[in-house]
Amino acid sequence: MAFRTALVVFAHPDDAEFGFGGTVARWARERMEVHYLCITDGSAGSNEPGTSREHMRPIRKQEQEAACEVLGVASCTYLDFIDGELEPTLEVRRAVTREVRRIRPDVLVGQDPSRLWNRSRDYVNHPDHKAAGMAVLSAVMPDAPTRVQFPELLDEGLEPFEVPALWLGAEDADTYVDITDTLDLKLKALACHDSQVRTLPYRDWVTRRAAELGGAAGMQYAEGFKTFSFGHRTEEADDTTEQA
Repeated sequence: MAFRTALVVFAHPDDAEFGFGGTVARWARERMEVHYLCITDGSAGSNEPGTSREHMRPIRKQEQEAACEVLGVASCTYLDFIDGELEPTLEVRRAVTREVRRIRPDVLVGQDPSRLWNRSRDYVNHPDHKAAGMAVLSAVMPDAPTRVQFPELLDEGLEPFEVPALWLGAEDADTYVDITDTLDLKLKALACHDSQVRTLPYRDWVTRRAAELGGAAGMQYAEGFKTFSFGHRTEEADDTTEQA
């Protein structure tokens, strides 16, 4: 197996399941240790009249915990920045870097900050997603590996760490993960986010998208990533059509 540990960083509860759920399930099934880092509190996850942020926060966290249980995620840390107001500030970067240095993953997984909309132009990317992606890139360089960056983390015993590999969920992927055997778990995990998906035809959308990505890679169903290796690439990771 190419990787032993992964840290998956995302903006909102349900982002990881929509973007990477099949991959996470496959990695966990193959005994890889997968950790989650949710940056916001998910409190803007309802447009129903009378619903407050205070009402939504515990619901979103409970749903995320249930999804983690389905997928076999080892831990989920919540930074609780305000949903809808996320920016890649030094405070956010410090908080993400703290977890990167603590977990010290073989692969860091995140959202693509360059994505403005999807290929079919029926979706405009949420600014929180872009901010979360920028915080991940900043952790790779310069935040996690630089000793003088956030010296207060040294006082916490968190030494610098150079991320060996970075995977960003992307439409224009160069690496595909076969999720044919874990698509059912991805859909089951998404169903845990009932407050977000109960009125959406998400099963059809997710299945169709997985089939499109799979077709590009000669698989039935797949998830796609832009991948970066920083001098620690293994023989297994050189396969650009599949990586467990």
